[in-house]
Amino acid sequence: MSLISKVKRFLRIETKPTKDDEEDKPTESKITGASTTEKIKKPVNLEDVGASKQEVEKVAEENAKPRIGYIHLSGCTGDGMALTENYDILAELLTNMVDIVYGQTLVDVWDMPEMDLALVEGSVCLQDEHSMHELQEVREKAKLVCAFGSCAANGCFTRYARGGQQARPDHESFLPIGDLIDVDLAIPGCPPSPEIIAKTVVALIQEDMDYLQPMIDLAATTEGCGCDLQKYIVNNALCTGCGTCAMACQTRAVTMVEGRPAFNSDRCIKCGICRIQCPRSWWPEERIKEDLGL
Repeated sequence: MSLISKVKRFLRIETKPTKDDEEDKPTESKITGASTTEKIKKPVNLEDVGASKQEVEKVAEENAKPRIGYIHLSGCTGDGMALTENYDILAELLTNMVDIVYGQTLVDVWDMPEMDLALVEGSVCLQDEHSMHELQEVREKAKLVCAFGSCAANGCFTRYARGGQQARPDHESFLPIGDLIDVDLAIPGCPPSPEIIAKTVVALIQEDMDYLQPMIDLAATTEGCGCDLQKYIVNNALCTGCGTCAMACQTRAVTMVEGRPAFNSDRCIKCGICRIQCPRSWWPEERIKEDLGL
């Protein structure tokens, strides 16, 4: 099964009809007199069948889609582009599963509304008063704040900034958002893979805390570097020489030498993905078996 097929299966977009489904026949509803197939085509209006306003509001609240906002700070927009690369599932994800309520390029809204989840891309510039204010407002308006991508999670390449660049030479100090506000979870990567973005959003919808636990743990730190492999993996006798860290590194800062990772500091952009992708840094055995159908 291809990776995208697994994602579709996880999102429950493609489901095979069961024997019971084939044997089911349309039945007449006692409330509306319509068959079940007719009800699927045309949703029942609760007010038309005598439901009170309070009952209608309760049903609407229980079936409300999560309200998601997208906030872009100091980054390259690669994380947002990665989201759009969920080609086959993007329309389903953005239209039927969530409600996008805020985003500079996604929604025509000036004032930040209340949100269930805020995806914050990019680090925050201390010399940018607007970004500082917007980040504080995000924390006030969002139930959950997600550091979306490595720049937001640990600073990534903006850690090397020191001002003097074109356009805004006065912008010289950049920090991961977790250094300024409380962050609930982090989706790492420069950029994160399209699949992990989609699966994380769905896990939030389904309140799948087992899947989200690694990302919740990652939110507790704002550091990331290739040297973490040596400190946390090799020095603790955890490395098996599988080479996953080297394959995950987008800048080839990590190579395998004599079965162990070697780190080139000149190439490292401090995204932290090498340690995060290491199978010995997190090992949720039950979740792996479930995803693989073992």
